[in-house]
Amino acid sequence: MATVRAGAEAGSSPVARPWLARWLAANSELARLYANNPQLDAVIDEIDGRKIRIGDRWLADFASCNYLGLDLDREVIEAIPAYLDRWGTHPSWSRMLGSPVLYERIEAEVAELIGAEDVLMLQTLTHIHASAIPVLAGDGTIFVDRRAHKTIWDGCVVARGHGATLKRFGHDDPEDLERQLREDSGGFPRLICMDGINSMTGNPPRLAEFGELARSYEALLYVDDGHGFGVVGERRPDELSPYGSRGNGVVRHLGESYDHLILTAGFSKAYSSMLAFIACPPEVKRLLKIAAAPYLYSGPSPIASLASGLEGLKVNARRGDQIRAKLYALTARVLDSLERLGVMTLNRSGFPIVEVPLADPDDLGKVAELLYERGIYVTLAFYPGVPREEVGFRLQVTAANTDEEVSRLVEAIEELAGSGQLRFRE
Repeated sequence: MATVRAGAEAGSSPVARPWLARWLAANSELARLYANNPQLDAVIDEIDGRKIRIGDRWLADFASCNYLGLDLDREVIEAIPAYLDRWGTHPSWSRMLGSPVLYERIEAEVAELIGAEDVLMLQTLTHIHASAIPVLAGDGTIFVDRRAHKTIWDGCVVARGHGATLKRFGHDDPEDLERQLREDSGGFPRLICMDGINSMTGNPPRLAEFGELARSYEALLYVDDGHGFGVVGERRPDELSPYGSRGNGVVRHLGESYDHLILTAGFSKAYSSMLAFIACPPEVKRLLKIAAAPYLYSGPSPIASLASGLEGLKVNARRGDQIRAKLYALTARVLDSLERLGVMTLNRSGFPIVEVPLADPDDLGKVAELLYERGIYVTLAFYPGVPREEVGFRLQVTAANTDEEVSRLVEAIEELAGSGQLRFRE
């Protein structure tokens, strides 16, 4: 079916299909934003570093999640052809039938890096949530953070279809979770699902408190650290930035253990590879190998992704902390400008995800157009993806951005603040 970029303002032209007219009317706000805004569903014609070309316009890209810039790292790029010469472009087996030894190497290296017992690599976090959450929850009870990533929620809904009971608790609210755990009579297993570094606010959870609740109530804490792995890591006296060292994830960054905790994360962000993993005890790994559909039936990751994952881990071991120090410095410039202007942001961590809410949510289209005209590409945060009071734009800084690009971004933020279109701190 062809995509309808919808004559798309509801009512802008007669629509012959009544069901489509009704759908557009029900989603008129999103349809209008999608139809008229160049910052949505763009076709990228060319890249140059962390600049992108859309048609005849070049923009500084602050929508990429390639935090370490390894998608552009020459050492990684130049190492990949040797893997292709040896393995071809894509293995033809499902993981159940056979896996290139590259998988075993990555799993061992990641387990050592994050300090977990074992690791199972799959294609994406979406695959992992949809397959692992139902297996881990069984016919027990799932408690899911109200702001957990949509892919976690979707995995929980699949589990509910298999017999689990599904309950929501307040975002990053261990008190609400404890009340529900105390009142729950649904039996076991109990699974608590939440983000690590939140994908919109950039903030970490109160992981110590959630971990203690999991142990006290014999539950399993399931954490998606898709935006933290590779960026934040263990704290130590010689660290080069407040992000910590080694990029080994939110559990190590916050000094927690894997007792009653399952960590999931992807390589698609910091390592720019189509890979993801679940860190778990060996017994759970064996169970998932016979129960998780992506392991049994799906095609595996392309060889180039396995190669970029392995080579990226080498780069991380040698100079990852230096890359993260640059990333921290660039992010601090953006956050310092917001602080100086008195502009509100949801980010209180200093990590490189910076959402900026608008004073008036209805201005999102106009603000997006101004940013586009100023050569700034961002992620739009629109309702109902976020609450109306948080409608705005999200900035993802990467180590491949330049000081000049950040300066241009700061100038655009100053312009928006000067016109009163951003929300100010109270």
